[in-house]
Amino acid sequence: MIEIKNLDFSYKKTPVFHNINLTFKPGCIYGLLGENGVGKTTLLKIISGLQEPQLGSCTVDGHVSFTREPEFLQNIVFLPDEVTVPEDETPMKYIKSLAPFYPNYAYGTFLHLMQEMEVEPEKKFREMSYGQQKKSLIACTLSLGTDYVLLDEPTNGLDIPSKADFRTLLSKRSTEGTTIIISTHQVKDVENLIDPIIILTHDDVLLNATIDQVTSKLTFSYDTAPVDGALYSEQMPGGCMNVCVNNDGSESKVNIEALFNAVLRNKNLIKELFK
Repeated sequence: MIEIKNLDFSYKKTPVFHNINLTFKPGCIYGLLGENGVGKTTLLKIISGLQEPQLGSCTVDGHVSFTREPEFLQNIVFLPDEVTVPEDETPMKYIKSLAPFYPNYAYGTFLHLMQEMEVEPEKKFREMSYGQQKKSLIACTLSLGTDYVLLDEPTNGLDIPSKADFRTLLSKRSTEGTTIIISTHQVKDVENLIDPIIILTHDDVLLNATIDQVTSKLTFSYDTAPVDGALYSEQMPGGCMNVCVNNDGSESKVNIEALFNAVLRNKNLIKELFK
């Protein structure tokens, strides 16, 4: 389990987090959402031990992440948005250089994932498109067999079929008791995949809730016009998406993009609803 307690972090005089508390449990695919610059990538770096909190703590299975103990490192992997790949190497050679550090790496899983993502493992990175490189890195990441997988904007550069493949692979991976955290601003790419949802704002956590908790507090409806008192309304072809407080226990399907906008526009109310 990942536990973040009373965490403060800032870049020089620019605060990023102030006294935040979060817990990430096994078997879930967490969606880490927020506007650009609110600290999504920084939080992943803190969890993976690449950044040190100024105050508070971040532990993974009891290991202080910034100490980067071998037992900790072999059980967590962080795939940043931008990775400089060795252009003259192949994904096969690249994964072989990583494998000795990860005792649960599975060669068969790597080949299967490369096949699922439709990328040739013996093709050099410099001969691939950006999207193919990204798919190769995702396959490498998921084959390492870690209990913790941190992904920063993993769908950047992927075409529509590849995004669907990515969602399928992640869904299968989550059944193995892995904790997966996806930081993204492309919320539609991970809709129906992430649960729970965490929404960050500058130095604060606005929402940390499961899909069931969201639908118990809010309703999402497609209507002919904006609804009076809606927390958020968006005109769409043929109608209007409305997000309202769920006062009567009605059921609805979460629209994550609409949820995100509703949360940002009603910060105090959302925090009160979900406290």
